[in-house]
Amino acid sequence: MSLEILGMVGTKEVSETRGSYFDGPAVDTPYLTRFAQAHDEAGFDRVLIGYGATGPDGFAIASHVLASTGRLGVLIAHRPGFSVPTLVARKLATLDQLSGGGRIAIHHISGGSDADQRRDGDFADHDTRYDRTAEFMQVLRRTLTADAPFDHEGRFYRFEGAYSSVKPATPAGIPLFFGGQSDAAVAVGAEHADTYMLFGEPLEQTAERIALLRAEAAKHGRTLRFSLSTRPIIADTEDAAWARAEDIAAETRRRVQAAAAARPGLFPGMSASVSSARMQDVAARGQVYDERLWFGVTALTGPGGNSSGHVGTAQQVADALLRYHEIGVDAFLIRGFDPYDDVVHWGRELVPALRAGADRVPAPA
Repeated sequence: MSLEILGMVGTKEVSETRGSYFDGPAVDTPYLTRFAQAHDEAGFDRVLIGYGATGPDGFAIASHVLASTGRLGVLIAHRPGFSVPTLVARKLATLDQLSGGGRIAIHHISGGSDADQRRDGDFADHDTRYDRTAEFMQVLRRTLTADAPFDHEGRFYRFEGAYSSVKPATPAGIPLFFGGQSDAAVAVGAEHADTYMLFGEPLEQTAERIALLRAEAAKHGRTLRFSLSTRPIIADTEDAAWARAEDIAAETRRRVQAAAAARPGLFPGMSASVSSARMQDVAARGQVYDERLWFGVTALTGPGGNSSGHVGTAQQVADALLRYHEIGVDAFLIRGFDPYDDVVHWGRELVPALRAGADRVPAPA
């Protein structure tokens, strides 16, 4: 079965254990270039470009990543509601044409942090944001594919003669990624997404979510792809990997405590989403699941995104991830606590092991 491997780039070296969100320039261009090229050389398919209401613009970052690499694709995160779907469609299609085709995808985030939404002027409530995302994705897809002007009148958007003369460069078009675990999110993603993104939960819970989402998508005559996010911690031996995990937890704990004393919000944009709440619930019940899925950092940092990770040697982690592949996960989003160094290391061992193992996984019945 084919497997997509995603990474994540940032404009400066920062993680729970490295650098600072608050010190230095927001964009370190030489670092971003090296980071993107490391993913390209390591064999990643594409990289996520995150979104925050105070951060650099994702489309501009994507342009730099595409120009700095030969084949690496980008997954541009954005929040529907701040740009109209017809404009976003033209931006995506233009990038796709300029980059040679097949390198552009977009990830829709309806917003788990009310405070971060309001920084950009969005005061809509949770379910309203998801309703808006559904309409956005509908119009976006139509704009990317329509061969003639069209009118649209919905709850959030109204267009007369909408049309884009620039189209995606390949028949595959622009894949639409989506995430969220609330009932409202499930309804939207099942109807409109191509790939549904999941946090790194235990195998049993992941299988349950996939089954639920497949059933919801089937109501619309659709099928979904699934992506799972994890933060691998790898070393030459299993003992060394767990020791590294404990070092990461100790440094994270030190930073969280220092930030609480100095200023709030070491990790800006803390989420109140259902996805983050599910992760916190798992972390409260235990730190290790399925032998090597570790929630040590999740328990320390609170709700704020994907923070669980698989711990072991490269082959052990690859084997653990391939168990998710067997239950229907089509892509893995992996990012490190030592962002650049981890990517280089993964390119030597983990990525090849995942590719080799995926070739041996039979297609689901």
